[in-house]
Amino acid sequence: MTLEHTPSAQGSGSAATEKFKSERVSSDTTKERAAAIYQDLLNGVGDVIRKHEVTYDEYNVFKQWLIDVGEGGEWPLFCDVFVEHHIEEVNYQRHEFKGTKGSIEGPYYVPNAPQLPSVTTMPMREEDLSAPQLVFSGQVTDLEGKGLAGAHVEMWSNDADGYYSQFAPDIPEWNLRGTIVADDDGNFSITTLYPVPYRIPHDGPTGAFIESYGGHPWRPAHLHLLVSHPGYNGIITQLYFNEGDYINDDVASAVKPELILNPKKGDDGLHRVNYDFVLDPKPE
Repeated sequence: MTLEHTPSAQGSGSAATEKFKSERVSSDTTKERAAAIYQDLLNGVGDVIRKHEVTYDEYNVFKQWLIDVGEGGEWPLFCDVFVEHHIEEVNYQRHEFKGTKGSIEGPYYVPNAPQLPSVTTMPMREEDLSAPQLVFSGQVTDLEGKGLAGAHVEMWSNDADGYYSQFAPDIPEWNLRGTIVADDDGNFSITTLYPVPYRIPHDGPTGAFIESYGGHPWRPAHLHLLVSHPGYNGIITQLYFNEGDYINDDVASAVKPELILNPKKGDDGLHRVNYDFVLDPKPE
């Protein structure tokens, strides 16, 4: 299966940027905290410059690259690939969560995916049905193991060509996206496409950055999930696959041992795996 129009880094980056701009976020950061963060950031940059004796040519290449990233709409892509895993890890530790480990959200989340029943098949094109299929089951519980009735399990993943709906042309709007509503015991079973490794958009300045240090733009195959229930802290995470390509050198540095699945292929040709989610209560 080949897309009629192959998505470019600029197209994907611009879509992610427009989505981010439309959400407009804010924080309650004080001026004192902002000053401390900015000063440490700038001091860190200064330390790098002094350590490596950065030249004016290198400095001007850096400024040129910053402009290219902005004009290409790739700041959400670049930050989510190279920065977000640090933010996610720090916040998990800061809140002393005991539930399921999180991972990065990435730039391809879209809210308000259609609701689906607890036992369901993800929306997919007819041509997707010839690709390997995965039955992903589990339960959403609290810290004591009690099932959380009606928990939401939002899932999104790429197609057999590695593309995400709403960020590539010629793909139906909600392809491989859905909000699964768990049953009265918090159980769910989702049949979906077995995801594949994919390259982040790399024909723009983010790709040039990776090429400049001899890196690669590949991410391992994974499922994106956002699991939530009223009164509990939601989990944003990604689940990976044992022995999959790029597990040990993910460009986004987002793989954790606790998030690796080991599916088994049945006689019917379907891969099956179970994974439970444990949610922390919100503080009273």
